[in-house]
Amino acid sequence: MTREGGTRTPKKSPTPSAAMPSCARISSAVSTAAASSSSPPPHPPRCRRLAAATARVREGTLRPEEAHDLLDELQRRGTPVLERDLNGFLAALARAPSSAACRSGPALAVALFNRAASRAQGPRVLSPTSHTYAILMDCCTRAHRPELALAFFGQLLRTGLRVNIIIANHLLEGFCEAKRTDEALDILLHRTPELGCVPDVFSYSILLKSLCDQGKSGQADDLLRMMAEGGAVCSPNVVAYNTVIDGFFKEGDVNKACDLFKEMVQRGIPPDLVTYNSVVHALCKARAMDKAEAFLRQMVNKRVLPNNWTYNNLIYGYSSTGQWKEAVRVFKEMRRHSILPDVVTLSMLMGSLCKYGKIKEARDVFDTMAMKGQNPDVFSYNIMLNGYATKGCLVDMTDLFDLMLGDGIAPDFYTFNVLIKAYANCGMLDKAMIIFNEMRDHGVKPDVVTYRTVIAALCRIGKMDDAMEKFNQMIDQGVAPDKYAYNCLIQGFCTHGSLLKAKELISEIMNNGMHLDIVFFSSIINNLCKLGRVMDAQNIFDLTVNVGLHPDAVVYSMLMDGYCLVGKMEKALRVFDAMVSAGIEPNVVVYCTLVNGYCKIGRIDEGLSLFREMLQRGIKPSTILYSIIIDGLFQAGRTVPAKVKFHEMTESGIAMDICTYNIVLRGLFKNRCFDEAIFLFKELRAMNVKINIITLNTMIDGMFQTRRVEEAKDLFASISRSRLVPSVVTYSIMITNLIKEGLVEEAEDMFSSMQNAGCEPNSRLLNHVVRELLKKNEIVRAGAYLSKIDERNFSLEHLTTMLLVDLFSSKGTCREHIRFLPAKYHFLAEASP
Repeated sequence: MTREGGTRTPKKSPTPSAAMPSCARISSAVSTAAASSSSPPPHPPRCRRLAAATARVREGTLRPEEAHDLLDELQRRGTPVLERDLNGFLAALARAPSSAACRSGPALAVALFNRAASRAQGPRVLSPTSHTYAILMDCCTRAHRPELALAFFGQLLRTGLRVNIIIANHLLEGFCEAKRTDEALDILLHRTPELGCVPDVFSYSILLKSLCDQGKSGQADDLLRMMAEGGAVCSPNVVAYNTVIDGFFKEGDVNKACDLFKEMVQRGIPPDLVTYNSVVHALCKARAMDKAEAFLRQMVNKRVLPNNWTYNNLIYGYSSTGQWKEAVRVFKEMRRHSILPDVVTLSMLMGSLCKYGKIKEARDVFDTMAMKGQNPDVFSYNIMLNGYATKGCLVDMTDLFDLMLGDGIAPDFYTFNVLIKAYANCGMLDKAMIIFNEMRDHGVKPDVVTYRTVIAALCRIGKMDDAMEKFNQMIDQGVAPDKYAYNCLIQGFCTHGSLLKAKELISEIMNNGMHLDIVFFSSIINNLCKLGRVMDAQNIFDLTVNVGLHPDAVVYSMLMDGYCLVGKMEKALRVFDAMVSAGIEPNVVVYCTLVNGYCKIGRIDEGLSLFREMLQRGIKPSTILYSIIIDGLFQAGRTVPAKVKFHEMTESGIAMDICTYNIVLRGLFKNRCFDEAIFLFKELRAMNVKINIITLNTMIDGMFQTRRVEEAKDLFASISRSRLVPSVVTYSIMITNLIKEGLVEEAEDMFSSMQNAGCEPNSRLLNHVVRELLKKNEIVRAGAYLSKIDERNFSLEHLTTMLLVDLFSSKGTCREHIRFLPAKYHFLAEASP
């Protein structure tokens, strides 16, 4: 045993052989101890220095070197230490928390005693009693040295001191800490009479906890039942039941835990706060919030008052299920019952609010913390910083970070990762790099997440040399790159044209022994296909096969979709054939991909042929597949077959969603089946189908097509009643159609209401409005909207430019009105159409 904090090494300490006694050796030693007796020594005087040292232990200021020096002085003086002083000193060390002065009080107590006991010469100043050995055994268990606890028990028996139930319980704790629970159980049930003591409920609780900690709650339940049914020397109390109930919950056996709770009540043992908190915690973790609330009501009815922990669990449960309003309700209820929320409570509530975009409300909670004297910690600051970062509120984020530094809260690596990612995602890479370089000034080293964030940002803007420089710097700094860091680089090189370098990195990953799965490659293939670089995606696909991986139907479908996007259906079919040859059965998703590809390029008959092939294979069509076919038929002007497919879908019992209905409504209006579209919409309303804003956009546009302007206005007014919000598309439909109808003033009012509602116009809307105003010879108003395009740095669409040239060029009909346009367009007067 080494001296704590750089101390001397004793000559003698409990040996491993003594440290692991068996039950038989314990029994033998007890017999020997019973035959021994000794007369108590005379009481020595109180030791003031030891009493002072005990006080310093409790204050957390006694250093190990000072404790050893005190022991040396006592040995030199030869002054016997009073039992009360010795045990008080050792007990204080046993319970002393870790501090700057002493890392482990229990370990120091054991070291001091062993050193004193190892002195062969000089007067004996320490006279341990049974109580002393009990404290030492407790110290060993607290220091996670169970073998020494068992060795001290062996020493106790050899001294002839009497074994009491406290010592027996420490012996049980030692065996349990050493994971020798079966032996501990044998001592509890069969050997305690030999030790001369009777086990109490605490003895049984030690075994119950050990069994539950090892995932053996079933065995713990058997022992509990033995106690409850009179097979043990004592009956279980609330602590014993709490231990096993919590064990079942931790193992996920909610039903057994709840049954034991009911049994406990039936046996007349009232649940306490710990019991209810254990139940509420488990139910909230399982997201069974109704049951958790029922237990909360029950505990209040039983006059068991909830505490912070109870409400924290409920807030966590509601937050994790997305019910932030319920989390706020619980928080308010908590305060109404005069339970002061702690930092954990407030941080959880802030996290829930931030997660669902309620940043202002989260900041109010954050500010409340300081007002209530509960200073936010780094975890609280990180929640708010991440909330601001997620919403793109960079100014608020920066101000909060400055406040954090001003309050003396040291940022951690998570703080910096949030800041760097926020700036990088908003394209402010220079600012992100400044924060990256400042990390070390705050004593925080970038981790793999930090480097990965910077590398990903550099890859997104094509700065691959800089990304590789940061990657190499990460390795030089001893930070091992993970496969996600490699993935960023590979994605970057694939996106920005260096497929060869991407392949080199893939080889490097494999040489480094990293496990690559098909998911890793599928994200690369998917991104390349979406960029229209299907040949590069094909190369990566071939590489996955070459390295021994087996693409699944999802990856094959991605590659097929890539070929479909660029209109290469023959190559998409070759991929389909290769998949079938590889033994992978096509599913409905694969057929959806191919049918959609044919429909997009107008080859609807080939899409229908694939649909029939799928049915012959026994694959049931999905809602999405029917929607693709119906849309394709409507787009091709084949209205009757589209209606037939819609009816077929309805009759086959395949679920309809609002997306399908929107496709049908749009198709009917496109093909001038106005009455049928209006009838279908009324049917949807009658069936209480939950419509969305796309449905209403389609209907409003359709009403304008049929010159039912007032009905279109009524539909627009009904949007708020349907608890929907108009989109920029909605406003575009309304404004442009009102202009077409000559209702220019109303269109202007609609534009103003859009801005007042916080809906910003996009380039497409403004260009469309300009064209419609020009067609109505509303030159002044068109000029105003051209100014709005310029103010927002939008570009003129080709159709807008061509119309301006036609109207205002040298031969244009509106050339004399060009002065009403912004000055930058006056050059058109000199242009030739």
